[in-house]
Amino acid sequence: MSEDRLLKKRRNIWDDLSQEDRAQLDELNREYMGFLSRVKTEREAVIYFRDFLGERGFKDISSLSEPSKLTITHQHKSLAAFVPGKRDILSGLNVIVAHLDSPRLDLKQNPLYEDQSIAFFKTHYYGGIKKYQWLSRPLSLHGIVVKKDGSRVEVVIGEQESDPVFTIADLLPHLAGKAQMDKKANEFIEGEKLNIIIGSRPGDAADVKDGEKVKYAVMQILNEKFGITEEDFSSADLEAVPAGPAREIGFDRSMIAAYGQDDRVCAWTATRAVADSDEPERPTLLLLLDREEIGSMGSSGASTWLIEFFIGRILHLYGLDSYANIRACLSRSACLSADVNAAVHPDWASVHDKYNAAYLNEGLVLTKYTGVRGKGGSSEANAEFVASLRELLDSASVQWQTAELGKVDEGGGGTIALFMAYYGMQVIDAGIGLLDMHSPFEIASKADIYMMHKGFKAFCLNYSQQPDLL
Repeated sequence: MSEDRLLKKRRNIWDDLSQEDRAQLDELNREYMGFLSRVKTEREAVIYFRDFLGERGFKDISSLSEPSKLTITHQHKSLAAFVPGKRDILSGLNVIVAHLDSPRLDLKQNPLYEDQSIAFFKTHYYGGIKKYQWLSRPLSLHGIVVKKDGSRVEVVIGEQESDPVFTIADLLPHLAGKAQMDKKANEFIEGEKLNIIIGSRPGDAADVKDGEKVKYAVMQILNEKFGITEEDFSSADLEAVPAGPAREIGFDRSMIAAYGQDDRVCAWTATRAVADSDEPERPTLLLLLDREEIGSMGSSGASTWLIEFFIGRILHLYGLDSYANIRACLSRSACLSADVNAAVHPDWASVHDKYNAAYLNEGLVLTKYTGVRGKGGSSEANAEFVASLRELLDSASVQWQTAELGKVDEGGGGTIALFMAYYGMQVIDAGIGLLDMHSPFEIASKADIYMMHKGFKAFCLNYSQQPDLL
């Protein structure tokens, strides 16, 4: 047997791309960058994907009386999409699940205060961040305010050239010796000091006491623009996120850097794949969920009965919405938990097992298990399921690789896979490697994004292995 067949070899995707592939890759990534520049919260993502699927023939389930291409939204923060297949739905689904939330700074319920004639918003960080990365950078504000009467006010400030932006000011190096420089990185800036500067010009109201005139002036502006009062912050979902569009990285423009690619790169490619999958072998289900970055807890996350709710509503259109049928359908399904992995950066290669790590430009990443150290808190795909995916991806000319998340004792992490495995279905993590993951400016390879989309589409259209045969 030749060496080429006997030994596994690493390949750079760019070496094998045809001109047709390159044209498709460029178009795909242009659209993706437009999405990243526009969508920066889970609420905005649900609206974007609902409209995207609606333009491609998907109907809201509430308007249907029989199975069809459909969508279901939940609490403005999660979405499901379904495509009927050639096979019976009770034989199982092909499921792709991704998450829409990303690490960020949430405004507290009483965020507005003034100190030393500067007005600030107080924040509570959401998800795993390096707090110091959020200093000294332009921030925008996205979200909604819901008034007592139930009316909703949409807020996006800081994305247009004519908009102001906001920031968290750092301490100058000349004075930072004891206050910062001698501290560990996780102590460099305290969470309670992630306060966003929002104004410094006092208002001229005679009845406002000293120490609140700038705060009052800010509220005047907000009231004039959005019709809100300070009390309305108590019923608001407002997020501070990095301002500005996605950018191409490198002289060759081969990479994309932007906020929120974990996990919107997977959500976007998965939605495209499902939308492009007419008449799949098995019925296809897309789940775009919230709260993954904080353990999937909460009513819009995967740790609830939300998945059963989605399946039950779909089975109702088939006249099969019993609890037994819901569980049977889920247990016979196959799932890609679409989430990113950490790509190797040469300057930080020591935290990876280089033989079991993800690399840029080497394709879709299959992560057999996640968890912490001794696989704690993880699910694990069995060998039969992985073998069936190998055959599927190779047949579709999808370049792929396998990886773990760091060395055994370095750390680790979890994904939605654990919650899907709860139902007895076959599940594996599948995504791409990112550089600078969980930072305000994550980096992805355009070639990897292209291969991930091809892989997801192949799974939606053609995966047909029955669990009892795996």
